[in-house]
Amino acid sequence: MSLPIEDYALVSDCRTGALVGRDGSIDWLCLPRYDSASTFGALLGTPEHGRWLVAPAEEGASATREYVDGTFVLVTRWTTSTGELEVRDFMPQGDRRSDLVRRLRCTRGSVEVREDLRVRFGYAAAMPWVRQVERHGLPALVAVAGPDAVVRRGPRLTADGPQHAASHRLAEGESVDLSLTWFPSHQPVPEPLDVDAAHESTLDWWRTWASRYSHEGPYHEPVMRSLLVLRALTNEQTGGIVAAATTSLPEQFGGPRNWDYRYVWLRDASLSLSAFLTHAYLREARQWRDWLLRAVAGDPGDVQIMYGPAGERFLPERTIGSLPGYQGAAPVRVGNAAVGQFQGDVIGEVMVALAEAREAGLEEDTFSWPLQRALVRYVETHWQREDQGIWEVRGPRRVFTHSRVMAWAGLDRAVRAVREHGLDGPVERWESLRDRLKAEIEEKGFDAGRNSYVQSYGSSAVDAALLRLPQVGFCEADDPRMLGTVAAIEHDLLNDGLVMRYRFEGTAIDDFPPGEYPFLACSFWLAEQYARSGRLDDARALMDRLVGLANDVGLLAEEYDTRGRRHAGNTPQALSHLALVQAADWIARASGQQAPGGRSGDAATRV
Repeated sequence: MSLPIEDYALVSDCRTGALVGRDGSIDWLCLPRYDSASTFGALLGTPEHGRWLVAPAEEGASATREYVDGTFVLVTRWTTSTGELEVRDFMPQGDRRSDLVRRLRCTRGSVEVREDLRVRFGYAAAMPWVRQVERHGLPALVAVAGPDAVVRRGPRLTADGPQHAASHRLAEGESVDLSLTWFPSHQPVPEPLDVDAAHESTLDWWRTWASRYSHEGPYHEPVMRSLLVLRALTNEQTGGIVAAATTSLPEQFGGPRNWDYRYVWLRDASLSLSAFLTHAYLREARQWRDWLLRAVAGDPGDVQIMYGPAGERFLPERTIGSLPGYQGAAPVRVGNAAVGQFQGDVIGEVMVALAEAREAGLEEDTFSWPLQRALVRYVETHWQREDQGIWEVRGPRRVFTHSRVMAWAGLDRAVRAVREHGLDGPVERWESLRDRLKAEIEEKGFDAGRNSYVQSYGSSAVDAALLRLPQVGFCEADDPRMLGTVAAIEHDLLNDGLVMRYRFEGTAIDDFPPGEYPFLACSFWLAEQYARSGRLDDARALMDRLVGLANDVGLLAEEYDTRGRRHAGNTPQALSHLALVQAADWIARASGQQAPGGRSGDAATRV
């Protein structure tokens, strides 16, 4: 059975990533991209669905693990009754190959190491043809099925039915390198990797990237790791930022709320851009803007809420019967039907992010501003439509207040672009519609009896997405209406001190049974709101608890089960990590320790 979600660490080459369990088993790896079919799929099934185990053979061996500072090189240190073993897992960076390396070194005594390799291509639907070969005088194992092939290099493995295994005895000071390389099956087997050089260049790549970071405040390490997670989820070639490394990890254990997050949501990627900008990662911002321009180019009426990592549009949702699901949570889904939804907030999120890039000094070019004008025309045409909202509800459409606020924000940033930056556009028309939207939201999206903004027009329910209103400058964080909204959210949505997205009880917001857990990004939004509105002690208390929910290597999933004390949903989740960064920045600012640059917050509060 799969390990708890929090027991997995990520190693990444900024194109894909492997989830490494505390037990030394790599249970999830899609090659060559995050959204490719799995090669190791035990995370959503059993070892028979593919894995690569490297661990001491001794039962009861204990392990600690950490990342090398500022990198995604994972170091696991095992202690046995006979000695100690260090395993370094990493994916080489910058060579345009798809390699995974496991470097073993005995640091004391002697250790017998067990290796168990089970390659299963195509979400475990394809059992490969495997052959042992000699390459450059060294043993290699080549596995092929359909378009996919891998070569594993290291000491010879022995076939044991459909799996291959070996035992490696290492004495103090001895080491062995194991590597797995993906390649298209119609091409020759790639040359062996120079592991020493790959290890050093990968450390240097990550450290160089991390060296550009600074954060003044008490959450330095969580912010640094969160920015590294966002970088790991950003495709180094295309600039697309996937929402998570996994598919179908359940929001409801044993239930059907299992979604594929290995794609680029315009909303999540836009918020990630804000986190990068605040910490002076302008190069990443430019790369993402270039991705966006390519992805949404064409008729604005064809804009989708999500795309593939290179801008692919066709992402049909289907169920995968070859994988039984994480601890029985079914079905496993590939693709996401939300691609066909209308979500009225998305264009506003993009316009806010591009405005922040402009404020940060990223100049408009002959393509970027005309595209933004086209996006604003889309808002002008479609703002009155009911939608499925930020949470992608699979139920009746409605007028979500947050969606209308984001339409307002998109228009507001267009107006500022003209008034403050001298760009061209029908600013009077945009201002008129912006003001009309503001008045409508204040009238129909606010419940005077509760003194609170509401989830949707005509409802008295609240929604955690309303915490975004001060973030985009719709109102001040200490506005009495916003304070009333926070009080309603605290009353209705807190679950053991953490924030639910919305309440299921008494509503028919979607077509699935209730039962999900508090949403971590929403809880970080509440911590940010506390900091913005002067409740600094509450902000710090909630933030301290939230960063404490990260696993032993600093990763956060989508949700947290307070009763079971475990992570839930896909992991690592970009939205959770970027919300952590933004909350930490505002706590630093409220504490008198100005966040680097100060751009994101300053731009967001100027109305």
